[in-house]
Amino acid sequence: MFDGMSAELLARIQFAFTVSFHIVFPAFSIGLASYLAVLNGLWLWTKKEVYLSLFNYWKKIFAVAFGMGVVSGIVMSYQFGTNWSVFSDKAGPVIGPLMAYEILSAFFLEAGFLGIMLFGRDKVGPKLHMFATGMVAFGTLLSATWILSVNSWMQTPAGFSINADGQFVPEDWWAIVFNPSFPYRLTHMVLAAYLTTAFVVGGVGALHLLRNRANMAARKMFSMAMWMAVVVTPAQIIAGDLHGLNTLEHQPAKVMAMEGHFDSYPDGAPLILFGIPNEEEKRIDYKIEIPKLSSLILKHDLNAPLAGLDTIPDDEEPPVAIVFWSFRIMIAIGFAMLAIGLWSLLRRWKGQLYEATWLHRVMVLMAPSGFVAVLAGWVTTEVGRQPFTVYGLLRTSDSLAPVEAPAVAASLTAFIIVYFFVFGAGTYYIMRMMNKTPGPLDVKMGLNKGPIRTAGITPAQQLKSGVAGG
Repeated sequence: MFDGMSAELLARIQFAFTVSFHIVFPAFSIGLASYLAVLNGLWLWTKKEVYLSLFNYWKKIFAVAFGMGVVSGIVMSYQFGTNWSVFSDKAGPVIGPLMAYEILSAFFLEAGFLGIMLFGRDKVGPKLHMFATGMVAFGTLLSATWILSVNSWMQTPAGFSINADGQFVPEDWWAIVFNPSFPYRLTHMVLAAYLTTAFVVGGVGALHLLRNRANMAARKMFSMAMWMAVVVTPAQIIAGDLHGLNTLEHQPAKVMAMEGHFDSYPDGAPLILFGIPNEEEKRIDYKIEIPKLSSLILKHDLNAPLAGLDTIPDDEEPPVAIVFWSFRIMIAIGFAMLAIGLWSLLRRWKGQLYEATWLHRVMVLMAPSGFVAVLAGWVTTEVGRQPFTVYGLLRTSDSLAPVEAPAVAASLTAFIIVYFFVFGAGTYYIMRMMNKTPGPLDVKMGLNKGPIRTAGITPAQQLKSGVAGG
C-alpha cells in the first residue's frame, strides 16, 4: 500500500491523518460549548423551556464530541516523540511550555467543570451550574488560544535565539505567544469553529423542520443558527482577508502558491479563479482569471507589483497544486455560507423562515460544510508552510526522527484501521443522537430515549407544553 514512500513522507501522511481526525472535534466543541452557554443563559433569563430542551439535547452531543477530541489529541501528540523527535528536541524549549500551559490552564478547566455542566444542574443550583457551563466554554476558547499560539509560532517564529546545539531558546515569552500571525489565526479559527457549529445546528434544525414544521425546538435552533450565519460569515470573510495580508507579509511563498502565481507580475497580478497547476512547467493550465484583481485584493492597488514563485528557490517552494485547490475549496464554502445566510435573511424578512423547504434541504446538505472548510484551511496553512516545520529555519526533512519507512507504514496502517472503526462508530452515534427529535421530553427527562413523533401534535399543544419560541 505504501511501497516506495520515504519515511519522511509516511510520517507526514500519518500526522496529517491524525490531525485531520482531531481538528474536526475541537472545531465543533469550541462552538458548541459557547452555544450551550448561550442556551443555558437564555433559559435562566427567560424561563422558556425551549432553551432548556435544546440545552439538554445538545449537551449529550457535546459530551461525545469532547471525548473523541481528547482521545484523538492524545494519540496525535505521541507522534512528536515517535516520528518527529528531532523537531521536539530543537523546538521543545519553546513549544513544550506552551502545550503544557494548554493542559494546565485550559484542559483542566474544561474537565473540572464538565461533569457539573452535564450532570449537576439539580445538585449545585442554577447559578453555579451556569458558572460551570461558562467555564467549559471559556476553557475551550483558552485551549484554542494556546494551541494556535504554538502553531502560529511555527509559522511566524519570534522571541527566540538558537544555541550551539541548534535548539530554539526562549528569549521573550510575550513575543513568542503573541507572534506576528497569532491574532489573525486565532480570530480566523474561532470564527470558523462558530460557523462550523452554526451550520451543524442549522442542518439538524432544518432536518427536523422538514419532518415537522411545528416543532418549536427545531424552529428555535434553526433560527439561532441562521442568525449566526448572517453575522459571523461576513466577519469571517473580513478576518480571512486580514489573515491573508499578514501571510503575504510573513510567508509570501504560501500566498504565491494559494494564488497560483508561478511568475511575477510587475504591473498588476490577475486573480486566477480556476485552473490546473502544472508544477513541472511552472504554470497554470486552462486558467480562468480576472486581470489585476489579485493586486487589488492583496495590495489595494490594481497596478501594484506582486512577486511570484520565480523569486523563490525551487527547494523552498511549497506544493502548489494542493495549496491552490484547498484554498479555493475553503473560499468557495465561505461564500456559499454567506449566500445561505442572506437567503435565510430574505426568508425571515418575508416571514417564511420555517416554511422555506428548499432552504431547509440545502441546509441539511450544508451541515458538514464547516468541517470541510476547516480541513481545507488547515491543509492550506500547513502544506503552504512546507518545506519547513519552523518557517524558514527548520526543514521538515531535518525534523524527522531516525525511523525506517516500514515501521512508519505499519503504524500508519494500524492508525487507519483503528481510527475508522473507533471514530466511525463515534460519529455514527453522534448522528443518531442528532436524528432524534428535540422536544418537551428533553426538558422533563434530560435525555431522549428515542425519536419523538410530533407529527400528531398541534402547534397549540406544543406551546401548551411550554416549548415556546421560533
